[in-house]
Amino acid sequence: MHKKRILFIINPKSGTGKHPEFIRQLDSTLNPHKFSYEIVYTEYRGHATQLSTQAKDTFDMVVAVGGDGTVNEVAKGLINCGNCLMGIIPIGSGNGLARHLKIPMRVKEAIDILNLQRTQVIDTATINGEHFVNVAGIGFDAHIAHLFATASKRGPIPYMKIATYEFHRYKPLAYEVYIEGQPYHLEAFLISFANSAQFGNNAYISPHAIINDGLLDVCLMSEFPKVEAGQLAIKLFNKRMHKSRYMKIVRGTHIKIITNDKIPAHLDGEPVYFPNEIEINVNPSSLTMIYNANPDRIWLIKNRLKNSSVFWNKSL
Repeated sequence: MHKKRILFIINPKSGTGKHPEFIRQLDSTLNPHKFSYEIVYTEYRGHATQLSTQAKDTFDMVVAVGGDGTVNEVAKGLINCGNCLMGIIPIGSGNGLARHLKIPMRVKEAIDILNLQRTQVIDTATINGEHFVNVAGIGFDAHIAHLFATASKRGPIPYMKIATYEFHRYKPLAYEVYIEGQPYHLEAFLISFANSAQFGNNAYISPHAIINDGLLDVCLMSEFPKVEAGQLAIKLFNKRMHKSRYMKIVRGTHIKIITNDKIPAHLDGEPVYFPNEIEINVNPSSLTMIYNANPDRIWLIKNRLKNSSVFWNKSL
């Protein structure tokens, strides 16, 4: 039986530091009758893209072991590549795309999902030609992404501390926004381009976003009174952000934004700068992902039993 080849690309600096646990769990969980594998570690920013680009013609699957930034880099090398699949072992701070695809946050269970090889073809998108796969944005979330990138500690708690402190200092900017040519002029607290429903950590910026509909959910959040922040935070985590009177969500395939100065932005949480004019475009059905087709907890337990080492070691 031909074994499929997997390349695991590990970011050793990812937020939660779980990569040693991943190494311990891998041999006992990945089905040895189906797969052979190799492991490489990233050494610098952009390295994962180089590795996935090199691997796409010689491996059947490339798996990002890291957070949203690692997922972004690996995906860049696999977009429109043909037959090579992409998987995720989520060990980052937010894990937005992994959560949207219902991939378990526990390392062993995430490896179990790879064994099943259930796939979903998803959209990707670009800002001025730079790719993202989950959520990109400008405004407050981009401001925080730039600060968080230089923070000494990772994880959701340090992120929230920075966001809470900066919230009282942040000044919304004026934007001209064109979605399919339709103009919107606003002082925006943030503008997000949601391919999936959430930033990460179950913070749902656009709860009804569909990752394979050929559209982006453009989330236009206008300036709001500071006293409303608590209620908006509750809506963000209760999948009700679209109900806020300060939020307008418009779907489109082509978006253009103009402002007065260069634009701090983020691509899947990774900080970048763009000139004062940006164009956002969708790449429909451009990336084939491993996903959890049945996130029911009972099913996961049964699956772990089925794929136990005892099962594998039976005579076939």
